[in-house]
This record gives sequence, C-alpha cells and structure tokens, in this order.
Amino acid sequence: MQKRWVEPSEINLEQAIALGKELTISTALSSILVKRGVCVFEDAKFFFRPELSHLHDPFLMKDMDKAIARIEEAIGNNEKIVIYGDYDVDGTTAVAVAYSFFREFHSKLVFYVPDRYKEGYGISEQGIDWANENGCTLIIALDCGIKAIDQIDYAKEKGIDFIIGDHHTPGDALPSAVAVLDPKRRDCNYPYDELSGCGIAFKIIHAFAIRNNISQDAVFKYLDLVAVSIASDIVPVTGENRVLAHYGLKKLNSNPCFGLLALMNLTARKGDFTIDNVVFQIGPRINAAGRIKHAKDAVSLLISRSLNEAESFSAGIDIQNTERKGHDSRITEQALSMIKSKEEWINRKTTVVYQNDWHKGVIGIVASRLTEKYYRPTIVLTNSNGVVAGSARSVVGYDLYEALDACSDLLEQFGGHKYAAGLTMREENIPALQDRFEEVVSASILPEMLIQDIIIDQELNLADIDGKFCRVLKQFAPFGPMNQAPVFISKRVKSYGSASIVGANHLKFSVTQEGSSSFNCIGFGLGEFATLINSGAPFDICYSIEENNWRDKVCVQLNIKGINP
Repeated sequence: MQKRWVEPSEINLEQAIALGKELTISTALSSILVKRGVCVFEDAKFFFRPELSHLHDPFLMKDMDKAIARIEEAIGNNEKIVIYGDYDVDGTTAVAVAYSFFREFHSKLVFYVPDRYKEGYGISEQGIDWANENGCTLIIALDCGIKAIDQIDYAKEKGIDFIIGDHHTPGDALPSAVAVLDPKRRDCNYPYDELSGCGIAFKIIHAFAIRNNISQDAVFKYLDLVAVSIASDIVPVTGENRVLAHYGLKKLNSNPCFGLLALMNLTARKGDFTIDNVVFQIGPRINAAGRIKHAKDAVSLLISRSLNEAESFSAGIDIQNTERKGHDSRITEQALSMIKSKEEWINRKTTVVYQNDWHKGVIGIVASRLTEKYYRPTIVLTNSNGVVAGSARSVVGYDLYEALDACSDLLEQFGGHKYAAGLTMREENIPALQDRFEEVVSASILPEMLIQDIIIDQELNLADIDGKFCRVLKQFAPFGPMNQAPVFISKRVKSYGSASIVGANHLKFSVTQEGSSSFNCIGFGLGEFATLINSGAPFDICYSIEENNWRDKVCVQLNIKGINP
C-alpha cells in the first residue's frame, strides 16, 4: 500500500536550541519536544518527571461531591450497590477498580457487565431488572451511561439510583442520575477531559479516600489497571493520563494485581511491558472474554484475591483469545478473498463485505484490518440473531458518521463517531448499501485521504544515535495517541550486509551512513524492498528507535516505517 511521507514541519529553531542547551540534550530531541508543546524548562520538567502530585483534585469534577455523598449514604444504610460497566477492556478494568476498592469498606457489593449479544452496549433494562430483583438500590455505572436517559428514568421508577461515571461525549440532555461524572460535560470545569472510563473510576475512589481519610496507597495500588485501560482504549497519553500511565506501568512491571500477573505470565514477554505490549498482549485477552463468552469472566479475573484464583480464570480467557484469533484470521482471509475476486471492488473507494456466519464479536477487528490493508472507509457485516449487524471504520480525516447518515434510510439504526461506528440493517438492503456507501464516500472524500501518512518528526544522522540519545528518547515514553514514539528520517543510508525476508514478508537488514556504525533494522511487511536494499544503491528510511530484547541481549533496533530510493 502506498504511503505518503510527511516530512518535519518548521518550528522555532532558536527556541529548540535554547531548550536543548537548558536540558543538555540534542537539538534533534529538543525540536521534537517543541513540536509537542514542551517549550520551556518547566514544561519539560512536567513531561520528563511526572509526579502523582500532578494529579488533579477529583472534586474539581462536576457532581463528584454528590456522588461521594450518595455512596457514603448507601454504605451507611447498608444498601446493596451494583458496580456496572461496559464489556470492553476499559469497562471491565473500571469495574475491577471500583469493586476491588469498595469491597474493602462495604460487604453488600456486586458487579454487573451486560452481555454483548443479548443486551448490547451500555445500560440495559435487563441489567436494571437484575439489580431490582437482587435488592440493589444504587448502581454506579462506569464507561457508559451518559446517553442512557430512558434507562435511568426506568431505574428511578423501580427505586434505583444511578451514579454515572463516563468519558464519552454527552448528548443535548443529561440523564437524571444522582450524579453525572463526565469531564466532557459542557458545564464541567475539570482541567482534563481525556480520561478513560477506568480513569473516571479511579477518580471516584480517590475522592472517596480523600473524604474519608483513607491512605492514598489504598487508591494508587490500582494504577496498573488504569494504565491497561489507557493503553487499550486508545485515549491520549497526555496531561493527567501521562501521569497515570507512567505510574501504572511502574506498578504493572513491579507488583501487578493477581489478574494482570496471570495474563502477563501467559505471554512470552521478557522485560518491562510498555503501552504497546499492553495493547497487543494484555488488552486482546481481556476483550476476548466479552467477544467469545461473557465479560464477567474478565472482571472475575481482575478482582482475583490470589494467583491461583486468577490463573483459573486466565486459562479460560486464554482459550477464548485463541478462539477469537481463529475467527479473526479466518474472517479476514475470507473478506480479502471476496475483495480480490471482484476487480470492481479492488478499485473502489470503500469496502462493504457480508457473510451471514461471521462471528459478530470480531467484525470490528476485521474492519480495522481491512482498513489497514486497503486504507479506505470499511463496513463488515454479519447476521446476528436474525438481524444484520455491522462494524464500520474510517481513515484519518474522513467523517464516517456523516457518510452513514446519508445512507440512514437503508439502515435500521446506527451510532458511533467520526472514525468508528456500529449499525443494524435488513439483509435485503445490503446490495443497495454497497452502492450507496460507495457513491457517498466517492463524492465527499479527498484523494489524499486515501493515502496513509507517515508523519516524520525529525531528520537525523545515524551517527547521532548514541547511548545518551537513546536514554533521553526512552524518557519520552509512555507512548500513545498525542505522544507517539518519534519517527525519524535518515537520507542516503546504505545496506550493511544483505537483506533477508523473515516471517510473513518482513524485512531484516542493517544500515549504515557516512560516519556512523551499523544498526539492525526490521521492516514489517516491507519484503518488497529487499531488491533495492541489496542493490548497493543508497536509499532513505523513516523509522522509530526501539530496544530489541533477544535471548537476554538488548540492542538498539530501527523499526522501519518506510523505504524510498
């Protein structure tokens, strides 16, 4: 797939040089800091030395005082409380944080996670009925509920109060809950509005601890779960999230909760877990429970009180993850075969594929994989309980939600946002949707949106990559949205030895540049460039710099993002 290299934008070079001198780092690194809004020494101190004291007062969040007062009332009256959360990683970690904390102070506590297939996303009437039947009078909803207006009214009729802790964008009206905690509320002045759902749960337990003179250690011990939610929910790793992720990863790598430890032991990972390791090795396993069976298994794992208990849950979840990978691989291959079998589809600006026996739990993953392959707006459809359900994904800059809105007469319902959405429809409307979606997108998408960008942070000479450079670069982590691992460009490098293709078309080689030593490189999916590299001609590379831990030997490796003659 063609990718466009976007070379470094101009900055205030004098400012970058001054900052570099003050921090005693290279101008290449200080230039990246300036591009990321770190322009003076105090900003850099906050960036490189995050402290737990940098966390905001949770009572700055609108309705937090009301939420804590209602929880205290429920505990004081010995009411039965439900911790309710979504079935993905963010929701299950949020439930685990709140449940694990409050069970230390209250015995009449239960948790509830809706069934992905029977109830769907968010607050369900079935869940409210369950709470009512079990004598619960307070539900603390996490990572969902901000638009559950009718459901909260339904709960009030049954004498059940709600506290909503969500991080999604509210609608025009808010539910009539006792407290609605969401930094994205228009009337909420909380200083940071990009917390994960689990981050909101953390704020609730932090506020309760402050109000009740409970040790901060009783709150901070759950930061490993918060870090997993930040990584898996793809929220910006900036501001308060950067502090939470920094200390959460420390906790994860030194003294994780039993549930996370059991999951970590299932991987072949040696060395510390990073945000990326969490995204690709821990998050999918937690998600697999809700995709294949039921997410309550994931919560049970994460609230385990012993490693033996955790391992019993993790074994089952690992089996579910293996099943999930099988569905994922099979459906992706089938979908790619469908596209390749029709020349007209290959040349379209959209992808809409359907098969009635595809597993609903993985169609969102498949939609993402097809988008990566063809880089165009994509919908994957399957039949679920007699209804066609779909997951849609977009490309950078294109509003998928608006495109679906233009096809709304062909849909039963749809919801989501600019880059991801879900929908249901009648089977007989699928051919019409394939044509209409193509027409709408073709008329509104800019040609440049169909080419994936590689955003380059800085040009670099390979000779500049030394021990100090790598040590400072490592402190840019944790990486994630809005703080991605820097991508560098080095021009007119040459191969050092010959390139080889390993695995599924991955490229392994070494490069050197005038005045530099050689560096090992890995280029995932870049096998097509082996001939160029082995020709002896110079070429340009863009890459990130990482540590490769192989057989207990750690070395610097360039992760190649692109190669040009």
